[in-house]
Amino acid sequence: MLNAVLWGARTGATWRDLPSHYGPWSSAYSFFWRMQKAGIGDDVLKHVALEPDGEQVMVDATIVRVHQHGAGAKGGRSGNPSDAHGED
Repeated sequence: MLNAVLWGARTGATWRDLPSHYGPWSSAYSFFWRMQKAGIGDDVLKHVALEPDGEQVMVDATIVRVHQHGAGAKGGRSGNPSDAHGED
């Protein structure tokens, strides 16, 4: 259950999007709620976050932009890259 709670904290996803290998989302949420109510949730997260390894880094694709030449802007090459091979 702790892994399910940590997955939710790491991704920021809704509880209903919890992967099935963690078990039912309602069980994970109830474990999280009981942990928070007992006041140990913050202590657990502080202990886990002591040494972040940077292994899991998420990039929000809504803010990543492609350079104008990579997005099909006017100018640059026209046609497919495979067209050039037939002209030899």
